[in-house]
Amino acid sequence: MRRDSTVLGPMNKILVANRGEIPIRIFRTAHELSMQTVAIYSHEDRLSMHRLKADESYVIGKKGQFTPVGAYLQIDEIISIAKHHNVNMIHPGYGFLSENSEFARKVEEAGIVWIGPSYKTIDAVGDKVSARNLALANDVPVVPGTPGPIETVEEAEKFVEKYGYPVIIKAAFGGGGRGMRVVREGDDIGDAFNRATSEAKTSFGNGTCFIERFLDKPKHIEVQLLADNYGNVIHLFERDCSVQRRHQKVVEIAPAKNLPKEVRDAILTDAVKLAKSANYRNAGTAEFLVDEQNRHYFIEINPRIQVEHTITEEITGVDIVAAQIQIAAGASLQQLGLLQDKINTRGFAIQCRITTEDPAKSFQPDTGKIEVYRSAGGNGIRLDGGNGFAGSIISPHYDSMLVKCSCSGSTFEIARRKMLRALIEFRIRGVKTNIPFLLALLTNETFIVGNCWTTFIDDTPSLFQMITSQNRATKMLGYLADLVVNGSSIKGQVGVPKLDDEAEIPVIHDPKTGIAIDVENTPIPRGWRQVLLEEGPEVFTKKVREFKGTLITDTTWRDAHQSLLATRVRTIDLLNIAPTTAFALNGAFSLECWGGATFDVCMRFLYEDPWARLKKLRAAVPNIPFQMLLRGANGVAYSSLPDNAIDHFVKEAKDNGVDIFRVFDALNDLDQLKVGIDAVKKAGGVVEATVCYSGDMLQPGKKYNLEYYLDVVDKIVAMGTHFLGLKDMAGTLKPKAATILITAIRAKYPDLAIHVHTHDSAGTGVASMTAAAKAGADVVDAASNSMSGMTSQPSISAILASLEGDIETGLEDSLVREIDNYWAQMRLLYSCFEADLKGPDPEVYQHEIPGGQLTNLLFQAQQLGLGSKWVQTKETYKIANKLLGDVVKVTPTSKVVGDLAQFMVSNNLSEEDVYKLAGELDFPDSVLDFMEGLMGTPYGGFPEPLRTNMLGTKRQKLSSRPGLNLTPVDFDSIKQELVSRYGPTIKESDVASYVMYPKVFESYKKQVEKYGILSVLPTRYFLKPCRIGQELTVDIEQGKTLIIKLLAIGEISQQTGTREVFFELNGEMRSVTVDDKTVSIETKTRPKASEPNDVGAPMAGVVIEVRTKPGTEVKKGDPVAVLSAMKMEMVISAPVSGIVGDILIKEGDSVDANDLITSIHK
Repeated sequence: MRRDSTVLGPMNKILVANRGEIPIRIFRTAHELSMQTVAIYSHEDRLSMHRLKADESYVIGKKGQFTPVGAYLQIDEIISIAKHHNVNMIHPGYGFLSENSEFARKVEEAGIVWIGPSYKTIDAVGDKVSARNLALANDVPVVPGTPGPIETVEEAEKFVEKYGYPVIIKAAFGGGGRGMRVVREGDDIGDAFNRATSEAKTSFGNGTCFIERFLDKPKHIEVQLLADNYGNVIHLFERDCSVQRRHQKVVEIAPAKNLPKEVRDAILTDAVKLAKSANYRNAGTAEFLVDEQNRHYFIEINPRIQVEHTITEEITGVDIVAAQIQIAAGASLQQLGLLQDKINTRGFAIQCRITTEDPAKSFQPDTGKIEVYRSAGGNGIRLDGGNGFAGSIISPHYDSMLVKCSCSGSTFEIARRKMLRALIEFRIRGVKTNIPFLLALLTNETFIVGNCWTTFIDDTPSLFQMITSQNRATKMLGYLADLVVNGSSIKGQVGVPKLDDEAEIPVIHDPKTGIAIDVENTPIPRGWRQVLLEEGPEVFTKKVREFKGTLITDTTWRDAHQSLLATRVRTIDLLNIAPTTAFALNGAFSLECWGGATFDVCMRFLYEDPWARLKKLRAAVPNIPFQMLLRGANGVAYSSLPDNAIDHFVKEAKDNGVDIFRVFDALNDLDQLKVGIDAVKKAGGVVEATVCYSGDMLQPGKKYNLEYYLDVVDKIVAMGTHFLGLKDMAGTLKPKAATILITAIRAKYPDLAIHVHTHDSAGTGVASMTAAAKAGADVVDAASNSMSGMTSQPSISAILASLEGDIETGLEDSLVREIDNYWAQMRLLYSCFEADLKGPDPEVYQHEIPGGQLTNLLFQAQQLGLGSKWVQTKETYKIANKLLGDVVKVTPTSKVVGDLAQFMVSNNLSEEDVYKLAGELDFPDSVLDFMEGLMGTPYGGFPEPLRTNMLGTKRQKLSSRPGLNLTPVDFDSIKQELVSRYGPTIKESDVASYVMYPKVFESYKKQVEKYGILSVLPTRYFLKPCRIGQELTVDIEQGKTLIIKLLAIGEISQQTGTREVFFELNGEMRSVTVDDKTVSIETKTRPKASEPNDVGAPMAGVVIEVRTKPGTEVKKGDPVAVLSAMKMEMVISAPVSGIVGDILIKEGDSVDANDLITSIHK
């Protein structure tokens, strides 16, 4: 077919002496001209796409004979390949040897046609110094600079003395931003000169440089030229290439948007004049700078095709590569129909270079395997790609460009919008790309109006406030693959869920008519929250007190699953039942759904954002008040925080949906309690100041007796509260005690609203709550039937039955029972977190272990190898409590008692041993925190002399409220720090999370970065590995569904200890590499920099120079080594001053990002 339609006759075989994108671009035009194409490639490039796009391809040299870059600089090897395979023409592309006059000469001497200017012309214009002289001879303005190349640093210094700073040192041969250094006053000009010459020699084989004055904020305008062999020269108008980074173009526009006509005409005229004077032929580019006064200065002529030639083709309709080939074959411009008066521009075109660089890390090149590659398309979109395809390996050896995206439209704004659309369409996974940066750039106002300059990127930090791709599907596959290979990593999980199928949402029925309620399409009924929102906390409280009966708080969404299932119930399972709950429990006083242990466990073990949970649940249930547990001056942490931290947290909680705050202090320390109460009042929430009940007050001689509790109540009422909470965390409030205590409170405070909370540990919870209701409690706590009993709250249906006919509750038992069908399924789904308790534990009256702690304590005992000593642990809990002075046992003090008990069992310590060895033992931090006074002051004071002996010289005793000694939190600085680490999406609620649990928050963010937002993943897939062939459906947001199927699990790599896990994602094959933690493989990996004095590689690359030796003294900032990555050199500097330790690399070594180079010892 090609033979019969040849255009160039015998000139029908072309070799492209280049790699990546440009050979493919040239091959396409060559095939249109019916030519045979030949590619060359290095050993490292043997899987590159350009090799496959050619008719023939040949490797340069043998494996290891040349460096990856050096292979493409082997003039004689390349010409030998061309001659051996009867090549007629050689196109050099751009970069590498494209501006090497020796290569052009040898090609012509070999009898092969060189597609480009003659080697003499390359010498005349390709060398920037020669081109400068050419301009001066033709009265074309130039920037002040050296008349010729400079050989030494001293010459550079003399130029600066004459013309001043800033200056720019440039490689005389080559381009693409390499071999260029801007030097400003105060910079080290010697180091800049050495780096520029070294980089130029590495990239172009010639280190010659010159120096010129550097213009501030100029535009970079270049003119596309075409010239034939007969003295004819035309221009194809100009391109604005001002948007650059490190002197390398990032985005180009054709034609220039805001260039005055007279300036444009002058530049075009000068460009053509220079080309004619140089007797130029073929394609080339004349480059100019335009200063802020619209004065233009000639820079250079690039005697080659340019990366950005595509946008000129788009606006003129001229195939520049086709013209190059045909001109080289002898055609004139007239024969090609390329006459100046016939060439016009149509609209605008923009080109973006999509690279594998991470903008968030100073554009460090990224390497690795492209897992997913989905490109843009459609009207006005042109893609010129190289190695952009799924499975491609991006190495550190070559330029980081993946694909050039060119978009054209009738106006600049249309072209810009097309580019935005195209960039958003791209899906590239496995390596970082600069797409987020390009999106930020194209939406910047300066770019939109077309007023960018050459240092615009460096001068505009706001460009780095990028919206990055969420990469949700790939990250989720990473989690599922790890689950398949290594099993669940969720702490406390034993086995897998017993529920394999999706839980069914029960249908509820109107109790009066028996008709099914259409939850999705029926208006949500009014509830107590409407009263609160419409009339405020005081009226709300009054109306609850006036209610003829006892209301119910359902704890299923928090304390129930904390007590039974280690707080592991996930947001998705709460959200699934939330709309139905809004109908079934619309008469409830509140839903306890947030705070306490659920807050940190969300982040710590479930990899979820507790604030996102709160907001989603609030949106689903707008009619029932939400209640949270607030640990007084601790917030939701386990020790005191600065007072302003509590104020900040409570305000965020109120703003995000919490209505009622059950505020308590574990020691009933009223000073601590007041901090939380005041914070809730400031935020406008409902205050439920709480007395913590501990032990059995009916037992004679108890420290915490009726008089004690009534005294605490008096002081709370004096502080001011909407509700009085009675919190029986251990379930030791017997029915008789409930009657006595609440009757006494009610007699003294008839208008005080009372809310009672208990656990059913001893099996008396229903009787106790019934007694409380009959004694005058306004609200009691209960849990859905399937989530009730034992360490949880008593059964809601059992309480309703006990009160039936005597006391109204506002709830319908039929609805309560119907909705419980869902929670019965949840017990199966979360069966792997069950504590395997068989029934009530009346011993709670002796050991007093809180219900919420008992299951966690059992789990901790098992983790510590004390599972067989569980009975002993419970007995020791009583002893530990006695040692600590018989404290109120509520989180966090209950944890202190539990930690001390486990410490004693682990170390076989008796009560006497603790007293005797108190000054020598390393007690758990929680115990020392308590003794120091960080949790407040216990009733009756601290146990002495045990406290003094335990603390010794390790800790100082606090004599006042802990918060008074803490520095207030600087929220602005924390937010700035978090934004710098995690990006601009950081919210005020994230700051609150960080203040409460800094390490937990950091760990959570790492998990999100690794696996994405997992809260949307159904729990059965979150906890249980999927089976081969199993299809998973995951809704990641409304209208976006992932269909995932596990295809296969690969064999373990004996070298790396990894496995490949293969999935089908929405019909496309995906593979994920996972470290197999179940086997032990000896691997050779470099240690990573982890300490402040460690020197780590800033990116993956090759070490080209080591600048120091072990034992050398260095100062902060001194060079340690030089790294080359994708032809960019970077000096690795000492992070601190000190003595250099062992150097773990040598010249020529390949390193990955953050590999340890050395450590600096102070």
